[in-house]
Amino acid sequence: MKLSRNTRGISIILLLVVLTLLVAVLSMNVGKMNLSPLEVFKVIIGEGTSKQNLIVFDFRLPRIVLSILVGIGMGISGCIMQSLLKNDMASPGTLGLSSGSGLFVLMYITLFASEGLLSPILLPGLAFAGGLTAAFLIFMFAFRRGRDISPTGLILTGVAMGSGYSALSLMLTLRLDKQQYDFALRWQAGDLWGDDWSYIMVLLPWVLIICVYVFYRSNTLNTLNLGNQTAAGLGVAIKREFIGLTIAAVALASGSVALGGNFFFVGMVSPHLARKLVGPNHKLLLPTTALVGALVILIADTITRTISFGADIPTGIIITILVTPYFLYLLSKAS
Repeated sequence: MKLSRNTRGISIILLLVVLTLLVAVLSMNVGKMNLSPLEVFKVIIGEGTSKQNLIVFDFRLPRIVLSILVGIGMGISGCIMQSLLKNDMASPGTLGLSSGSGLFVLMYITLFASEGLLSPILLPGLAFAGGLTAAFLIFMFAFRRGRDISPTGLILTGVAMGSGYSALSLMLTLRLDKQQYDFALRWQAGDLWGDDWSYIMVLLPWVLIICVYVFYRSNTLNTLNLGNQTAAGLGVAIKREFIGLTIAAVALASGSVALGGNFFFVGMVSPHLARKLVGPNHKLLLPTTALVGALVILIADTITRTISFGADIPTGIIITILVTPYFLYLLSKAS
Protein backbone atom coordinates (compact mmCIF):
# COMPACT_ATOMS: atom_id res chain seq x y z
CA MET A 1 0.00 0.00 0.00
CA LYS A 2 2.84 2.39 0.88
CA LEU A 3 4.55 1.71 -2.43
CA SER A 4 1.37 2.31 -4.42
CA ARG A 5 0.69 5.55 -2.53
CA ASN A 6 4.20 6.83 -3.24
CA THR A 7 3.91 5.76 -6.88
CA ARG A 8 0.60 7.61 -7.17
CA GLY A 9 2.15 10.69 -5.58
CA ILE A 10 5.11 10.66 -7.96
CA SER A 11 2.72 10.25 -10.91
CA ILE A 12 0.73 13.28 -9.73
CA ILE A 13 3.93 15.34 -9.39
CA LEU A 14 5.01 14.39 -12.92
CA LEU A 15 1.54 15.26 -14.21
CA LEU A 16 1.73 18.67 -12.51
CA VAL A 17 5.18 19.27 -14.05
CA VAL A 18 3.80 18.51 -17.52
CA LEU A 19 0.74 20.69 -16.86
CA THR A 20 2.96 23.57 -15.70
CA LEU A 21 5.07 23.30 -18.85
CA LEU A 22 1.94 23.24 -21.04
CA VAL A 23 0.50 26.32 -19.33
CA ALA A 24 3.88 28.07 -19.67
CA VAL A 25 3.98 27.32 -23.41
CA LEU A 26 0.37 28.50 -23.77
CA SER A 27 1.24 31.65 -21.84
CA MET A 28 4.06 32.39 -24.30
CA ASN A 29 1.65 32.01 -27.22
CA VAL A 30 -1.23 34.18 -26.01
CA GLY A 31 -1.51 37.82 -25.03
CA LYS A 32 -2.20 41.19 -26.56
CA MET A 33 0.39 40.28 -29.25
CA ASN A 34 -0.40 36.70 -30.27
CA LEU A 35 2.34 34.34 -31.40
CA SER A 36 1.70 30.94 -32.93
CA PRO A 37 3.33 27.83 -31.38
CA LEU A 38 5.55 27.62 -34.47
CA GLU A 39 6.74 31.21 -33.99
CA VAL A 40 7.52 30.54 -30.33
CA PHE A 41 9.43 27.40 -31.32
CA LYS A 42 11.48 29.39 -33.84
CA VAL A 43 12.33 31.91 -31.13
CA ILE A 44 13.47 29.14 -28.78
CA ILE A 45 15.78 27.59 -31.40
CA GLY A 46 17.16 31.03 -32.30
CA GLU A 47 15.37 31.63 -35.61
CA GLY A 48 12.80 34.21 -34.51
CA THR A 49 12.57 37.79 -35.71
CA SER A 50 13.76 40.65 -33.51
CA LYS A 51 10.15 41.51 -32.65
CA GLN A 52 9.34 37.91 -31.73
CA ASN A 53 12.49 37.65 -29.62
CA LEU A 54 11.53 40.86 -27.83
CA ILE A 55 8.03 39.57 -27.06
CA VAL A 56 9.20 36.17 -25.77
CA PHE A 57 12.50 36.90 -24.00
CA ASP A 58 11.88 40.44 -22.71
CA PHE A 59 8.15 40.42 -21.98
CA ARG A 60 6.65 36.96 -21.56
CA LEU A 61 9.37 34.57 -20.42
CA PRO A 62 10.51 36.74 -17.45
CA ARG A 63 6.90 37.03 -16.29
CA ILE A 64 6.35 33.27 -16.62
CA VAL A 65 9.52 32.49 -14.64
CA LEU A 66 8.57 35.05 -11.99
CA SER A 67 5.06 33.56 -11.70
CA ILE A 68 6.52 30.10 -11.13
CA LEU A 69 9.11 31.29 -8.58
CA VAL A 70 6.58 33.34 -6.59
CA GLY A 71 4.11 30.45 -6.64
CA ILE A 72 6.78 28.04 -5.38
CA GLY A 73 7.91 30.44 -2.66
CA MET A 74 4.45 31.28 -1.32
CA GLY A 75 3.20 27.69 -1.58
CA ILE A 76 6.09 26.05 0.29
CA SER A 77 6.16 28.85 2.86
CA GLY A 78 2.48 28.20 3.63
CA CYS A 79 3.08 24.44 3.76
CA ILE A 80 5.88 24.85 6.32
CA MET A 81 3.77 27.13 8.53
CA GLN A 82 0.74 24.84 8.45
CA SER A 83 2.92 21.85 9.35
CA LEU A 84 4.82 23.59 12.16
CA LEU A 85 1.71 25.13 13.72
CA LYS A 86 -0.58 22.18 12.87
CA ASN A 87 -3.21 24.65 11.74
CA ASP A 88 -4.72 24.74 8.25
CA MET A 89 -5.30 28.50 8.48
CA ALA A 90 -1.61 29.31 8.88
CA SER A 91 0.03 31.12 5.96
CA PRO A 92 2.35 34.09 5.34
CA GLY A 93 -0.77 36.25 5.03
CA THR A 94 -2.65 35.21 8.16
CA LEU A 95 0.51 35.41 10.28
CA GLY A 96 1.20 38.94 9.08
CA LEU A 97 4.61 38.06 7.61
CA SER A 98 3.67 39.22 4.12
CA SER A 99 2.49 42.56 5.51
CA GLY A 100 5.73 43.00 7.45
CA SER A 101 7.85 42.20 4.41
CA GLY A 102 5.71 44.41 2.24
CA LEU A 103 6.01 47.38 4.57
CA PHE A 104 9.82 47.29 4.36
CA VAL A 105 9.74 46.93 0.57
CA LEU A 106 7.18 49.70 0.25
CA MET A 107 9.24 52.03 2.40
CA TYR A 108 12.34 51.33 0.34
CA ILE A 109 10.73 51.74 -3.07
CA THR A 110 8.46 54.68 -2.35
CA LEU A 111 10.69 56.70 -0.02
CA PHE A 112 14.05 56.11 -1.68
CA ALA A 113 12.97 55.12 -5.20
CA SER A 114 16.32 53.46 -5.80
CA GLU A 115 16.76 51.91 -9.22
CA GLY A 116 20.51 51.41 -9.11
CA LEU A 117 22.48 48.20 -9.51
CA LEU A 118 22.06 47.27 -5.86
CA SER A 119 18.27 47.48 -5.98
CA PRO A 120 17.60 43.87 -7.10
CA ILE A 121 19.91 42.59 -4.36
CA LEU A 122 18.56 44.82 -1.60
CA LEU A 123 14.86 44.14 -2.18
CA PRO A 124 14.72 40.47 -1.08
CA GLY A 125 17.07 41.25 1.80
CA LEU A 126 14.91 44.10 3.05
CA ALA A 127 11.78 42.00 2.64
CA PHE A 128 13.46 39.22 4.63
CA ALA A 129 14.34 41.69 7.39
CA GLY A 130 10.72 42.89 7.45
CA GLY A 131 9.41 39.33 7.58
CA LEU A 132 11.81 38.34 10.38
CA THR A 133 10.86 41.46 12.35
CA ALA A 134 7.18 40.60 11.96
CA ALA A 135 7.80 36.97 12.98
CA PHE A 136 9.79 38.03 16.06
CA LEU A 137 7.08 40.46 17.21
CA ILE A 138 4.31 37.93 16.62
CA PHE A 139 6.06 35.18 18.60
CA MET A 140 6.98 37.65 21.34
CA PHE A 141 3.38 38.82 21.80
CA ALA A 142 2.03 35.26 21.59
CA PHE A 143 4.57 33.86 24.08
CA ARG A 144 3.33 32.89 27.54
CA ARG A 145 5.91 31.85 30.13
CA GLY A 146 5.56 28.22 31.17
CA ARG A 147 3.10 27.34 28.39
CA ASP A 148 3.42 26.15 24.82
CA ILE A 149 2.57 28.73 22.16
CA SER A 150 -0.99 28.20 20.98
CA PRO A 151 -1.24 27.99 17.16
CA THR A 152 -4.64 29.71 17.29
CA GLY A 153 -3.24 32.48 19.50
CA LEU A 154 -0.29 32.84 17.15
CA ILE A 155 -2.57 33.24 14.13
CA LEU A 156 -4.82 35.75 15.94
CA THR A 157 -1.72 37.72 16.95
CA GLY A 158 -0.52 37.57 13.34
CA VAL A 159 -3.84 38.85 12.03
CA ALA A 160 -3.71 41.75 14.51
CA MET A 161 -0.09 42.56 13.64
CA GLY A 162 -0.89 42.29 9.93
CA SER A 163 -3.66 44.85 10.37
CA GLY A 164 -1.19 47.15 12.09
CA TYR A 165 1.33 46.77 9.26
CA SER A 166 -1.42 47.43 6.72
CA ALA A 167 -2.36 50.62 8.57
CA LEU A 168 1.26 51.79 8.51
CA SER A 169 1.44 50.96 4.81
CA LEU A 170 -1.72 52.99 4.22
CA MET A 171 -0.28 55.96 6.12
CA LEU A 172 2.79 55.71 3.93
CA THR A 173 0.86 55.53 0.67
CA LEU A 174 -1.15 58.66 1.54
CA ARG A 175 2.10 60.66 1.33
CA LEU A 176 2.98 59.41 -2.15
CA ASP A 177 2.66 61.09 -5.50
CA LYS A 178 0.28 59.62 -8.09
CA GLN A 179 2.82 57.33 -9.73
CA GLN A 180 4.10 55.93 -6.45
CA TYR A 181 0.55 55.59 -5.13
CA ASP A 182 -0.47 53.58 -8.21
CA PHE A 183 2.49 51.25 -7.68
CA ALA A 184 1.68 50.76 -3.97
CA LEU A 185 -1.97 50.06 -4.74
CA ARG A 186 -1.12 47.49 -7.40
CA TRP A 187 1.51 45.84 -5.19
CA GLN A 188 -1.03 45.40 -2.39
CA ALA A 189 -3.45 43.81 -4.87
CA GLY A 190 -0.78 41.31 -6.03
CA ASP A 191 1.08 42.60 -9.07
CA LEU A 192 4.01 40.71 -10.64
CA TRP A 193 6.01 43.88 -11.04
CA GLY A 194 9.55 42.45 -10.79
CA ASP A 195 9.44 40.78 -14.23
CA ASP A 196 12.95 41.81 -15.17
CA TRP A 197 15.85 39.38 -15.54
CA SER A 198 17.98 41.36 -13.08
CA TYR A 199 15.41 40.78 -10.34
CA ILE A 200 14.70 37.18 -11.35
CA MET A 201 18.38 36.20 -11.26
CA VAL A 202 18.43 37.28 -7.62
CA LEU A 203 15.17 35.53 -6.70
CA LEU A 204 15.98 32.27 -8.54
CA PRO A 205 18.93 31.10 -6.35
CA TRP A 206 17.16 32.51 -3.27
CA VAL A 207 14.13 30.24 -3.84
CA LEU A 208 16.03 27.18 -5.09
CA ILE A 209 18.59 27.06 -2.25
CA ILE A 210 15.93 27.45 0.46
CA CYS A 211 13.67 24.88 -1.21
CA VAL A 212 16.53 22.36 -1.28
CA TYR A 213 17.06 22.94 2.45
CA VAL A 214 13.34 22.53 3.22
CA PHE A 215 13.09 19.34 1.16
CA TYR A 216 16.17 18.02 2.97
CA ARG A 217 14.24 18.55 6.25
CA SER A 218 11.08 16.84 4.95
CA ASN A 219 11.56 13.86 7.29
CA THR A 220 11.83 16.32 10.18
CA LEU A 221 8.51 17.88 9.17
CA ASN A 222 6.96 14.42 9.00
CA THR A 223 8.21 13.67 12.51
CA LEU A 224 7.01 17.02 13.88
CA ASN A 225 3.54 16.19 12.56
CA LEU A 226 3.43 13.34 15.09
CA GLY A 227 3.51 15.88 17.92
CA ASN A 228 6.31 17.63 19.78
CA GLN A 229 6.59 15.01 22.53
CA THR A 230 6.84 12.14 20.05
CA ALA A 231 9.30 14.07 17.89
CA ALA A 232 11.48 14.87 20.91
CA GLY A 233 11.40 11.19 21.88
CA LEU A 234 12.63 10.33 18.38
CA GLY A 235 15.62 12.64 18.79
CA VAL A 236 14.40 15.77 16.98
CA ALA A 237 15.75 19.07 18.37
CA ILE A 238 12.35 20.77 18.45
CA LYS A 239 13.39 24.38 19.06
CA ARG A 240 16.32 24.33 16.63
CA GLU A 241 14.31 22.76 13.82
CA PHE A 242 11.33 25.04 14.48
CA ILE A 243 13.50 28.15 14.27
CA GLY A 244 15.37 26.96 11.17
CA LEU A 245 12.22 26.00 9.26
CA THR A 246 10.44 29.20 10.36
CA ILE A 247 13.33 31.31 9.01
CA ALA A 248 13.17 29.34 5.75
CA ALA A 249 9.41 29.97 5.49
CA VAL A 250 9.88 33.69 6.19
CA ALA A 251 12.68 33.92 3.61
CA LEU A 252 10.59 32.24 0.89
CA ALA A 253 7.56 34.42 1.57
CA SER A 254 9.69 37.57 1.77
CA GLY A 255 11.44 37.00 -1.55
CA SER A 256 8.10 36.30 -3.22
CA VAL A 257 6.46 39.37 -1.68
CA ALA A 258 9.39 41.59 -2.68
CA LEU A 259 8.91 41.02 -6.42
CA GLY A 260 5.35 39.75 -6.67
CA GLY A 261 3.25 41.66 -4.19
CA ASN A 262 0.93 40.13 -1.62
CA PHE A 263 -0.51 36.83 -2.91
CA PHE A 264 -2.42 36.06 0.27
CA PHE A 265 -4.45 33.01 -0.79
CA VAL A 266 -1.67 31.11 -2.60
CA GLY A 267 0.23 30.32 0.59
CA MET A 268 -2.95 29.13 2.30
CA VAL A 269 -4.74 27.14 -0.38
CA SER A 270 -1.84 25.47 -2.24
CA PRO A 271 -0.91 23.16 0.69
CA HIS A 272 -4.59 22.18 1.06
CA LEU A 273 -4.90 21.17 -2.57
CA ALA A 274 -1.56 19.36 -2.50
CA ARG A 275 -2.48 17.46 0.67
CA LYS A 276 -5.66 16.20 -0.97
CA LEU A 277 -3.66 15.03 -3.97
CA VAL A 278 -0.69 13.25 -2.34
CA GLY A 279 -1.35 13.06 1.40
CA PRO A 280 0.70 14.35 4.36
CA ASN A 281 4.13 12.89 3.47
CA HIS A 282 6.31 15.98 3.01
CA LYS A 283 8.61 14.25 0.53
CA LEU A 284 5.64 14.34 -1.84
CA LEU A 285 3.69 17.22 -0.28
CA LEU A 286 6.40 19.88 -0.66
CA PRO A 287 7.03 19.49 -4.44
CA THR A 288 3.29 19.13 -5.05
CA THR A 289 2.57 22.31 -3.10
CA ALA A 290 5.27 24.15 -5.07
CA LEU A 291 3.77 23.05 -8.39
CA VAL A 292 0.20 23.87 -7.35
CA GLY A 293 1.27 27.36 -6.23
CA ALA A 294 3.16 27.91 -9.48
CA LEU A 295 0.17 26.74 -11.54
CA VAL A 296 -2.30 28.97 -9.70
CA ILE A 297 -0.25 32.14 -10.29
CA LEU A 298 0.73 31.15 -13.84
CA ILE A 299 -2.88 30.48 -14.88
CA ALA A 300 -4.12 33.68 -13.24
CA ASP A 301 -1.38 35.77 -14.87
CA THR A 302 -2.11 34.23 -18.28
CA ILE A 303 -5.77 35.19 -17.85
CA THR A 304 -4.89 38.80 -16.97
CA ARG A 305 -2.66 39.12 -20.04
CA THR A 306 -5.11 37.43 -22.41
CA ILE A 307 -8.58 38.69 -21.48
CA SER A 308 -9.41 42.38 -21.67
CA PHE A 309 -11.16 43.54 -18.49
CA GLY A 310 -11.24 47.18 -19.53
CA ALA A 311 -8.30 47.87 -17.22
CA ASP A 312 -4.89 46.42 -16.32
CA ILE A 313 -5.99 44.05 -13.54
CA PRO A 314 -3.31 42.81 -11.08
CA THR A 315 -2.81 39.03 -11.03
CA GLY A 316 -3.68 38.83 -7.33
CA ILE A 317 -7.27 39.92 -7.99
CA ILE A 318 -7.78 37.08 -10.47
CA ILE A 319 -6.27 34.64 -7.97
CA THR A 320 -8.68 35.83 -5.30
CA ILE A 321 -11.62 35.30 -7.66
CA LEU A 322 -10.40 31.81 -8.61
CA VAL A 323 -9.51 30.65 -5.10
CA THR A 324 -12.30 32.17 -2.98
CA PRO A 325 -14.85 29.41 -3.82
CA TYR A 326 -12.39 26.75 -2.64
CA PHE A 327 -11.59 28.76 0.48
CA LEU A 328 -15.32 28.98 1.29
CA TYR A 329 -15.55 25.24 0.72
CA LEU A 330 -12.77 24.67 3.27
CA LEU A 331 -14.57 26.85 5.79
CA SER A 332 -17.84 24.96 5.29
CA LYS A 333 -16.05 21.62 5.80
CA ALA A 334 -14.35 22.90 8.94
CA SER A 335 -17.58 24.17 10.53
